[in-house]
Amino acid sequence: MNNQLDAYLPAYGEGFGYAFDNNVILNWYPERVMRLCPTSDRLLELGIGHGYTTDRFAQHFARHIVVDGSTSVIEQFRDQYPDCPATVVQAYFEDFVPDERFDVIVLGFVLEHVADPGAILRRYRQFLAPGGRCFVAVPNGQSLHRRLGHLAGLLDDMMALGAGDLQLGHQRLYSVDSLSAELESAGYRIARKEGIFLKPLTTDQLQSLQLPKNVLQAMCEIAIGYPELSCALLFEAGADPV
Repeated sequence: MNNQLDAYLPAYGEGFGYAFDNNVILNWYPERVMRLCPTSDRLLELGIGHGYTTDRFAQHFARHIVVDGSTSVIEQFRDQYPDCPATVVQAYFEDFVPDERFDVIVLGFVLEHVADPGAILRRYRQFLAPGGRCFVAVPNGQSLHRRLGHLAGLLDDMMALGAGDLQLGHQRLYSVDSLSAELESAGYRIARKEGIFLKPLTTDQLQSLQLPKNVLQAMCEIAIGYPELSCALLFEAGADPV
């Protein structure tokens, strides 16, 4: 299975066709999580991905463990961020068993990759400390730009996986309703529903405009209140009593 995970490594570099979107989203949502968790100490993060979030979280949380199943992704991260103080554990999400519980657990763009998202959510619910908070980020198949593409006749099915999704190893997209149902069926109480990056145009069109950083920042800030239209979803949930 490790070879299968390593096969997606090229999509986690700057040469990836959707690197622009990834840079905006992955630089935004960890800052949002940290803004919402100013005093939390113990973080468990699932997945390293591009490495942006792990490096940022490690500067904020007193204790930070990140779990990833890919040898190549871990090696790439260590090469890019040699001074990052996060504790990196190589393990599949389905197998990892910590010896502690956490104030915050972040599943950042994880559920769209795994075979059984509900099983992952149920498994990690037990690792939340009392009052702990779980943050889940996933791509939104009903985003504004996908809706426009559908109405313009360019996209037959808004929830169909695109070329970029397949390169990243995505198995599914989510909507506000489907992510809500996934979390609730796994025993979570949803405390917050936000959007990440309200993008009105295609990636190529946005890049051609050469928008300044403050405009891109505003597109992320406004997305908070419009999850159903944003490129991605960020939900906060707590564990229901068992």
